[in-house]
Amino acid sequence: MINKRLKLLLVCICTFTLQLVSQAQNDPIYQKAYQSLISEANKSLKYGPVSVMEKNNIPPSGSKHDYMSLAPYHWPDPSKKDGLPYMRKDGEINPEVKLYKDKDYLPYICSHIYTLAKANYYSGEKKYYNHAVKLIRVWFLDAATRMNPNMNYGQAIKGENDGRGAGLIDARNFIKVIDAIELMNRDGAYPKEDLKNMQAWFTDFLQWMQTSKNGMNELNAKNNHGVWYDALRLSISLFTNQKEAASKIIQNAQIRLSYQMDDNNRFPLEMARTTSLHYSVFVIDAFLKIAKMSERTGVDFWENSLNPKHTLKAAVNEMIPYLVEEKKWDGPQIKPFEFREGVEILHLASSKFSCVKCQTYLDQYYIKNNYNHYLLEAH
Repeated sequence: MINKRLKLLLVCICTFTLQLVSQAQNDPIYQKAYQSLISEANKSLKYGPVSVMEKNNIPPSGSKHDYMSLAPYHWPDPSKKDGLPYMRKDGEINPEVKLYKDKDYLPYICSHIYTLAKANYYSGEKKYYNHAVKLIRVWFLDAATRMNPNMNYGQAIKGENDGRGAGLIDARNFIKVIDAIELMNRDGAYPKEDLKNMQAWFTDFLQWMQTSKNGMNELNAKNNHGVWYDALRLSISLFTNQKEAASKIIQNAQIRLSYQMDDNNRFPLEMARTTSLHYSVFVIDAFLKIAKMSERTGVDFWENSLNPKHTLKAAVNEMIPYLVEEKKWDGPQIKPFEFREGVEILHLASSKFSCVKCQTYLDQYYIKNNYNHYLLEAH
């Protein structure tokens, strides 16, 4: 059975509670995982820096410093000469989205920063730390290239709006950046001025989230968007030492869990999607991140719930047979499901809920995939 500490490295839980693994340095499984991490980090050293200034499109504000993206599931309407307004095709990504570089860059830069921070943590090599700091500075802090702390123009629908609340889902990747900074700052090693400025940036972003029209729309979202909204603002609140705000966010997430689940331990709004297995996993993943962060406030989100029939444990248990491929998914799924998306759920089911078959499946899956795919976040 793989050492639990090594599993944490392999599956990359976003919020780090990793401990030193010096006693495992000679373990061949550890060495394999470590070498995979270093291989990924060496690729990350070649990435960027990139910024919001590289896009060809200019946001309605006139400033390239503002983030801008298109709604991924909206396409030109073939019945209209100009294609406007765009029409929705759920689960089918319009390749035009890739032309808006902010949307393309954001998940990658966050993942690279996170990988570099882990590589620095395990290897002690300063080159990984230095590049992570550089990537963060260019995207968030440098006056010439920084992103403004808003998403006014996220996931716009051509012919309908310049941006919408749903665009905030792109910002969930910022959780990785916060995790990376906290990891690199474990001994106060992160540049103090940079830390202060990043806390100020995220304080401003949180203020925007909780006061803007787009932010309020996402706060009121009844599906995975609302859960990810809470996960992100909880991460920011903890990072900026807003403990009272963090407690209120956790309470709000508990309310979400109580009404978003049904008595069959499913999430009806996710089940209605054309890729319902993906979105069922996606919403649970957000709740798991909230549960992990809630530990820092002394709240047990894992099993406690406002509705005893609607618990996170029950939601996870409902998904397990499908994620370990014991059962075939019984909901809509118009394209193949990537089983690596379920790795974190299975890992936490094993560590938090003592699911033996989850760990057995993971042990086999790790070997089959040579550990490489679990060193970066799936989303």
